[in-house]
This record gives sequence, structure tokens and C-alpha cells, in this order.
Amino acid sequence: MKCGFLACLFTLLSVPALAGTSYEFKAMDSETGHLRIEASGDIEAIEPLIRDFQALEPTLSITYVDSLTNDLYGMMEDACAKGAAVADLVFSSSVDHMVKLANDGCAQPHISPETARTPPFASWHDEVFGFTFEPAVIVYNRNLVPPSDIPRSRDQLVDLLRNKADTYNNRIGTYDIARSGIGYLFGFFDAQQSSAFGRMMEGFGRANARLYCCTGELLRDIESGKILIGYNLLGSYAYGRYKAGAPIGIVLPRDYTLVLSRAAFVPVHAANPQAGKKFLDYLLSLRGQQIAAEKCFFFAYGQAAPDGVDAAEPELQSGIYRPIPLGPALLAVTDRHKKARLLKEWKQSFQAQ
Repeated sequence: MKCGFLACLFTLLSVPALAGTSYEFKAMDSETGHLRIEASGDIEAIEPLIRDFQALEPTLSITYVDSLTNDLYGMMEDACAKGAAVADLVFSSSVDHMVKLANDGCAQPHISPETARTPPFASWHDEVFGFTFEPAVIVYNRNLVPPSDIPRSRDQLVDLLRNKADTYNNRIGTYDIARSGIGYLFGFFDAQQSSAFGRMMEGFGRANARLYCCTGELLRDIESGKILIGYNLLGSYAYGRYKAGAPIGIVLPRDYTLVLSRAAFVPVHAANPQAGKKFLDYLLSLRGQQIAAEKCFFFAYGQAAPDGVDAAEPELQSGIYRPIPLGPALLAVTDRHKKARLLKEWKQSFQAQ
């Protein structure tokens, strides 16, 4: 993209919306149609994709609404129950929400040459499709964390919090899994993947870890030095800040690295489903994937981690990745009893200290 966010030739307006913040992208030529996207994704990451898509579809105007994951889920759940046409395409990093909505009949099927290219772990029932490859990473302040303190696994992080309690007390950050959809999703799969998760929760509690709703807030506090280390941040956002010159380092945990494939579907009650399907196909296309890897999300399926990321040797990275598959297993994430149990353990780990 050759212009800045506020200085582009095409007008970009931002106004408050009920569920989030709404951004208007006017058609490049005389408007013949309109696409409304309800999503959870920072505009800085999504704008290059929208602009490039409009180069292919210049008569289409686009409204993009960015909401918190839990707010988006609640709105779409309500719209589906009422048969309301609130969006032509939906995508979210909380893939458990997306699978639950599809399982409840809120998504319509879509089959195309582009959907056929999707990796098996990133599609479900020809309705929900993953279009990104985003690792959950450890981020630290490069200016304030000495090389000897950089944690490259969960065990190392737990040991650091125990052995240097004075240094890192109240200076560790992570998602509040009670408030953040993506935070809860990562927490759920951490609990499945690692016996160290309980120890980590206890370590966070002892260290008076700061809890956040969003990746952006976490990154800002790491950059400023308010906190020194952040756990389970979305790698795409972290790398975007790194490329912009932020004094942060990024680690792909060596024990395992959870990988999210941000999921999208066309709602069953979409007002303009054809426009939604066109944008979905674009996201899955080779062109869309190239734009995403170069300008938006930086990590890509089948490729080594980008330059500057602290990772295992390229030939070992594929064995470290643990993709979160789109499918029935995600329905367990939204099970109320399991969620209540995990949240209870989470809260107790902080209250006990």
C-alpha cells in the first residue's frame, strides 16, 4: 500500500458503531454494490486486503466493522436467531465462536476452487474457512529484558517468574481469559497441550500478572516498559509492531506454538451473499494470501518464521506448530461446564496469592 492510513486517496471514515468501530471504504468507480463485513481484526491489519480487493472489484463499496470477539459473537448469535441481515461476511480470531455459530445454522455453505485449496485443518463443512496462519507468541521489551532472561518455553517462563520474582512482579502481561475470547481459546488449548499450564497460572498469580482484553493494549505496555513480557500474544500483531520499529522481541515457544487460523463465513441471512463469497474467495486466493503474508499477518502456512523472530531452526519449526483445527473439537471450547471450570481455576490462581 503506497499511502498512509489517513492520507489515502480514497476516503476512509471512522464512526462509532453499536458493536464496534465502523470504517467506510468508498467504491473506486461508480458504486454498483455494497459489502458489509462484521469482524474482529485491527483495521491496520485488514486495510491492505480491503484495498487490494477493491482494485479487483472497483465498483464495490465496503463497510468494515471491528468489534471485540465476545461482542461480535453475541451480536451474530442474536442476529442469527432473529433472521437479521447484519453482515455479508464475518471473520474472527475466536474460531470457537465461529464454529459454534456455524453449528447453530448461522453460516451458509460455499464451494469454489479457492475453498478447495484450504488446508484440512482450516475448513469445516464447506462453511467456515481459515485464512491466516497466526502463532501465539511470547513478546518482550528488547531494551529492558536481558538475553539471559528471554523465555523460550513455558517451563522457562515459569522458572523466570519464580527465580526473579522481584524483577517481574506486576510486569508480566497476558489476556484475561474471562474477558477475551482469543485469550480463553488459547488458554483452553494450553490446558489441553501442556501440564505446565496449571503452573503457569499459579506463576502469573504470584507475579501479579496484568490482565488485558486485547493484543494492542498488551503490545503498547510492553513497548513502553510498563510490562516486560507478554504471553500468548497474536504473532501477526506483534510482528507488525516489530516491523514498525517497536523495541520488542518475539519468541515462538520451543515446547510448542499454538497456531490460529482466523476464520470466516458468509452468514445464512446475508443481504449480499455473493459479495461476501467474492471477498472470502479473495482471502483464500494466492493473491490474497500473498498480500496477507507481506502486509498484514506476516506468518504463512508452510513457510519459515519471518526474519527477526526468535524461533527454532526452520527445519524444526513445523514440528513445533500446533494448529487449532476448525471442527467439532472447538465445540468443547464453548461448553459452559468446561468453561466455568477453567475460569474458576483461572480466578483462583490469582485470588490465592
